Amino acid sequence: MNENTPRQSRDVSDKTIGELVAADYRTARVFEKYGIDFCCGGKIPLATACRERRIDPVVVSREIEEAGSEPLERSQNYAAWGLPFLADYIINTHHAYLNENLNQIAAYANKIAQVHGAKHPEVIEIAGIFARIAIDMAAHLREEEDVLFPAIKRIDAAVKAGTEPDAEDRATLKTCLAKLDHEHEEIGAAVHTIRHISNNYLIPDDVCNTFMLTYRMLKEFEDDLHKHVHLENNILFPKAAQL
Repeated sequence: MNENTPRQSRDVSDKTIGELVAADYRTARVFEKYGIDFCCGGKIPLATACRERRIDPVVVSREIEEAGSEPLERSQNYAAWGLPFLADYIINTHHAYLNENLNQIAAYANKIAQVHGAKHPEVIEIAGIFARIAIDMAAHLREEEDVLFPAIKRIDAAVKAGTEPDAEDRATLKTCLAKLDHEHEEIGAAVHTIRHISNNYLIPDDVCNTFMLTYRMLKEFEDDLHKHVHLENNILFPKAAQL
């Protein structure tokens, strides 16, 4: 076994998807290959996910082990990062991406709904769904940046200093974790709906460049969301709850 390969005390198939990806992000590409949700759906065991998709868990487990045999870069070892550093990374990487692109994607989706909606009615539904996602995500990001992440940093600092964390911060942490986790599930479900009605972002032959760009940006948004929610649901939130 490579010295960088995480040791697994339980059988791989008994572990949850989230545990596996949190321990080693290299396994994410295996789950992406088989269409297994490792962010919002990360709480179910691998064996259950394979059974639901009628995939041989032995094959998937072998591919997970193969992925873990490659050298692990420090930049991918997110579980080893301190909570303040991880929170800042999420803001500077994923929140920054969303702040730069949410409104643009929503505008493009609305534009192609107006131009192509008569012939491709699915884009009208997509525009409506993404408009709600953009509004919900903006409020979600503000709560993380203004409320949850500062509370996590203060609690983490208190624990490191050997002092008792503030009771209000502990109450905030508990409330926010439950609320934001639920919002992740809602946003994840909305994105899955977009993927489904767009036929996995399949671009029709009779559309304009804006249509093609919109679908590419929607796919990029989903890919970023998977990693963003994974870092929070499977690493940041559980570690914060342990504080």
